[in-house]
Amino acid sequence: GTRWGSGTRLWGPGRPAEPESRARRARSLVALGGDMATHVGDPSLERSFRGHRDTVTSVCFNPNMRQLVSGGMDSVVMCWNFKVQQRAFRFVGHKGPVFCVASSPTGNLIASGSRDKCVRLWLPTVRGECTVIKSHTGAVRSVDFSPDGQHLLSASDDKTIKVWSIPAQRFRFSLSGHANWVRTAKFSPDGRLVVSGGDDKTVKLWDIDQHGCVHSFQEHSAMVTGALFHPNGTCVASCSADRSIKVWDIRTYQLLQHYSAHGDAVTSLQFHPSGNFLLSSSADSTVKVWDLLEGRLVYTIHGHEGDVCASSFSPTGEYFASAGADMQVQVWRSNFDQSRELRSAAGLSTPPGASSSLTDGGATSRPSGPA
Repeated sequence: GTRWGSGTRLWGPGRPAEPESRARRARSLVALGGDMATHVGDPSLERSFRGHRDTVTSVCFNPNMRQLVSGGMDSVVMCWNFKVQQRAFRFVGHKGPVFCVASSPTGNLIASGSRDKCVRLWLPTVRGECTVIKSHTGAVRSVDFSPDGQHLLSASDDKTIKVWSIPAQRFRFSLSGHANWVRTAKFSPDGRLVVSGGDDKTVKLWDIDQHGCVHSFQEHSAMVTGALFHPNGTCVASCSADRSIKVWDIRTYQLLQHYSAHGDAVTSLQFHPSGNFLLSSSADSTVKVWDLLEGRLVYTIHGHEGDVCASSFSPTGEYFASAGADMQVQVWRSNFDQSRELRSAAGLSTPPGASSSLTDGGATSRPSGPA
């Protein structure tokens, strides 16, 4: 196997995080379904971080919940510390825009991928030490750690997905089959499968042991911008420049849910750890929260100006983050479960038959969310 390239220690001082008054902004930012309103149990803006000098393309929480990580078109990876008095870490080293970031399950490593065709692995400390993986012959669009932290996935414009061993610091194998740029690749919760998507408009399932594609979903009409597994491992969700979100059963390969989700390309999506909600971001400048059990839109969040490029839940789902063309990274308190309890208390319980596919595995209903 190929050895990883040697890394240099390049870092610079970060700009201090700038918390923003929650009360000042959040009231006008959250729409309940389609109506502007603020209720107890609505998402609320907690922090807003500024320090990137161009569009923020990617965001993730460190599982230790002490840091938020983001990557940007300014070629920089930022580690934002949640302690107000602690400066952000600004990691410089990529020679092109950073398209993706990911944190290892323990939070001791940060991965980033760039147009410079490299993956970098950073220690999330003030020194910002890193190792360079000269990984692909095209831009790296997606990075993801396996659930056990032993392997790293990278997906690229060279049409391949590559699997790397972290302890051995070696390339292991490629997954080839996409006919165009690969924009996303994610491990399943048990680490045995991978889901990917790209500019060939397909969502592919891969078997890690067999190193091969086991199924392709071909219903999107434009490039696939995101794909990932439901926390229970039985289905995958995908989003696309065709403005839709789709949820598929990976045992029957049936389409379970389709949402005409946004007014422009959907740029990212992530499941809430409970599996009951889905978060999406879009070039239409909104972040949306979908209730998967009821099959409908519950919140539209107008927190950014311009494209929202990335969104991510914290490990417990208590918070979510969004980032975009306005160079901001925002952190929101979710409050979803509290909201559901309030809705139930008010008699707004789950409609009969709507909680089908994601819990019992047997139904094939396809509720369509509002446009």
